[in-house]
Amino acid sequence: MKLPRKVHIKSYGCQMNVYDAQRMVDTLAGEGFVETASVDDADLVILNTCHIREKASEKVYSELGRLRAVKDEATRQGRRMNIAVAGCVAQAEGNEIIHRAPVVDVVVGPQSYHHLPELLARAEKDGRALETEFPAEDKFAFLPPPKPDVIRARGISSFVTIQEGCDKFCTFCVVPYTRGAEVSRPAARIIDEVKRLADHGVREITLIGQNVNAYHGEGPDGRTWPLGFLLRHLAEIPGIVRLRYSTSHPRDIDETLIEAHRDIPSVMPFVHLPVQSGSDRILAAMNRKHTTDDYRRAIDRFRAACQDIAFSSDFIVGFPGESEEDFLATLALVTQIGYAGAYSFKYSPRPGTPAAEMQEIVSAEEMDERLARLQELIDSQQSAFNRALIGTTVDVLFERAARNPGQVVGRTAYLQPAHVMAPESIIGQVLPVKIESLERYSLLGELAVPLPKLVAAPETQPIINSSDTRMGA
Repeated sequence: MKLPRKVHIKSYGCQMNVYDAQRMVDTLAGEGFVETASVDDADLVILNTCHIREKASEKVYSELGRLRAVKDEATRQGRRMNIAVAGCVAQAEGNEIIHRAPVVDVVVGPQSYHHLPELLARAEKDGRALETEFPAEDKFAFLPPPKPDVIRARGISSFVTIQEGCDKFCTFCVVPYTRGAEVSRPAARIIDEVKRLADHGVREITLIGQNVNAYHGEGPDGRTWPLGFLLRHLAEIPGIVRLRYSTSHPRDIDETLIEAHRDIPSVMPFVHLPVQSGSDRILAAMNRKHTTDDYRRAIDRFRAACQDIAFSSDFIVGFPGESEEDFLATLALVTQIGYAGAYSFKYSPRPGTPAAEMQEIVSAEEMDERLARLQELIDSQQSAFNRALIGTTVDVLFERAARNPGQVVGRTAYLQPAHVMAPESIIGQVLPVKIESLERYSLLGELAVPLPKLVAAPETQPIINSSDTRMGA
């Protein structure tokens, strides 16, 4: 009997890479691969890369250096190990990876990973395989669905990509070059995918895209559906109790999305809406295509439709030409909006982007000092938001057993982890929890309903994953 081959995937960066990694596993399952959490016994190691943050490619080459020793050891044991680089670094630096890292067998861009089986076959025959073109066919039409036991093993929450690429061309961003132009999946295929997930225990769906609220997929009725229409139809699928989406752009908020937050209880009142800067001058230099007033009006529209809504955001400090006055405008915007959380980063140039050619560089010392001030303000807002829940009762979707024996952990509508003492039979259910205390960023409480009334949820298992993820930019 032939033993299955093992694949280990390490994902960097955004939520879309987590989804892509899962679909790679599904694609390779047909070739006899099973996922492993260990790199040492893997027959195939895939680095699913991200090109958004500083020194992204250097991190990949550093990891490849470590993998060379693992591959050499596998060879000494008489075992063939293949190494593949996928994702946005692969797309941006395909030939350079082939030149600099002889240990790599396959380089594949994010639009072509459905070709992994044939690329592996080509590498075995020719020694190397490279594909970083944007194929004419829709990769999603060629990806096999995950098996029921795989869906259950991944847990009760799932990402579903509905849109890829971006047409905004922010001057600091590589996404239009590595992911291509905006493309939306047909609504019927998304609905079918979510139905399949719901049938096998998934209770929460996060719709993802580089610019998710620019979604404009073809609907089953022949019309173009915006994101708000899609959310309404997904909310009707039995078993799906929570819907989220990320990442949004302030320019693409239409009335159907606002109405979805107003009308659909399963659409969570938590929106990740990156602004990047509070200075109109810097926003123009970034080519963000919105002003701070545009952003404030977008926030106001959401709040008018849903009073309990909260926001997170992305910020870049030290963009070329940013003055102290510009930075103070960012602090003022954060103070005015009030966030439940945010991601903040020092600017780092991405090769090939317009901002990389800008000459008005902010010093590293100024960037460090500004980032510390911004993060102190954001942390204070997040702490205040979390503390305000102490003594209240909130709904929690329970996901898995916690580290402490007897505890189960889930998440609130605002993605805060909440721990209670309860049996694992509550996993997959949304239950009210009385919040009693706060431990760093986690809420601690007790169930606000008697245990005998609880109904066992479908069996789930924790995710086995190796990733470093965040919300998209």
